[in-house]
Amino acid sequence: MKLVLDHHYSCLIAQELRERGHDVVTAGEQGREGEDDEPLLDLCASDRRALLTNNVADFAVIARQWQSQGRSHQGLVFTSDHSMPRSRNTIGRYVELLAVLVTDNPGDNSFVDRVHWL
Repeated sequence: MKLVLDHHYSCLIAQELRERGHDVVTAGEQGREGEDDEPLLDLCASDRRALLTNNVADFAVIARQWQSQGRSHQGLVFTSDHSMPRSRNTIGRYVELLAVLVTDNPGDNSFVDRVHWL
């Protein structure tokens, strides 16, 4: 499973995951920091990358619309500021949880149309 981190997350998470051998990029590294939600999910689908995002409200709606249209995405990984705050103190926690998720889902299509909460 390859992964894109939405602009809500520290690039240090992606760097540490890459050091562990995982194929992870940030939306900012791809020049997509200001990308609208649906075009970002479309790019993730074409690059065969799941998306980690805190923007549950918008992406859940898009995923449902795509499902009703017969379109697929490469997977969504949601977080909540309540259960997984985004701060310098939680970077290690993100790295650990995402490393397990990526390792447990090898292959480009292992997470297609799945939604997972960290």
